[in-house]
Amino acid sequence: MSRAFTQDGQEGEDAQVLPERPISIERNLVTARGLAMIEAELKQARSLFARAEAAGDRIAMGNASRDIRYWAARRASAELVTPSAADDGIRFGMAITLHYPDGRERIWRIVGEDEADAALGRISHVSPLARALFGKDVGDVVRVGPQEAEIVEIDRTPEVP
Repeated sequence: MSRAFTQDGQEGEDAQVLPERPISIERNLVTARGLAMIEAELKQARSLFARAEAAGDRIAMGNASRDIRYWAARRASAELVTPSAADDGIRFGMAITLHYPDGRERIWRIVGEDEADAALGRISHVSPLARALFGKDVGDVVRVGPQEAEIVEIDRTPEVP
């Protein structure tokens, strides 16, 4: 690695400025919780940059700058969407309970890309499952991978950040 990209005492494989974070081409729909998360991440990145700058750590400054650019772009493009009790069918921000043929039930909330976490039951609005759910209602059946699942409940209550 070129010494132009290292700082004394930071030579090695892990002392690199990370590549830019790709920004999705999809609309940046966010829940209130997601918007709060983006703002917290931006604040954290700015704090990390200030600490790195005070320490003279150019690598950490570069990485924090990368995160600031990403989160600032996500904040600038964020479109806050709040589900409404008046909405017909499944929409962004709603939580849906699916009943699977083996008897399991799983709740999925449709959220923005940055807040998606399948392990926590949070799926991106651009995921195949979310796209299959949009516009459906209780009693409808959707294909989830190789199996089908019935929509047994829709929670239109917005999450609190």
